Amino acid sequence: MTGYQHILLAADFQDDSARVAERAKELASRYEARLSLLHVVENMPVEPGNELMIPPTANVEQELLNNAERRLRDLASRLSVADGDHEVRVGQTKREIIDHAEENGVDLIVVGSHSRHGLALLLGSTANAVLHGAPCDVLAVRL
Repeated sequence: MTGYQHILLAADFQDDSARVAERAKELASRYEARLSLLHVVENMPVEPGNELMIPPTANVEQELLNNAERRLRDLASRLSVADGDHEVRVGQTKREIIDHAEENGVDLIVVGSHSRHGLALLLGSTANAVLHGAPCDVLAVRL
């Protein structure tokens, strides 16, 4: 097996996500691979009538995006990731991670695995969904 060429860190900004980031950086260094970062801001909740459940004047989605972009830039700086190799997307987390991997020729996705209940207890719901839908290898770092 040849080494990985492009590793994607799916960053979630949880308290213990630094361990996941360090693991991704370690692997990128070991394989001399490109490391890119992705954070997904979930779509804003809407009521059945297709209306936001929060006042529109709050502009919460833009604040979430601005905060996510700032945090991802900081993480990219700490991991020495190039400016063009980090992105914030809005959508369904598992779908956006998989789409990003397919669009960018990623051959390893690194995600954190948070303890949950049932089947998700093994991997975490996002990690489990990515594992089953990804076009490449997935490393779920246990947290």
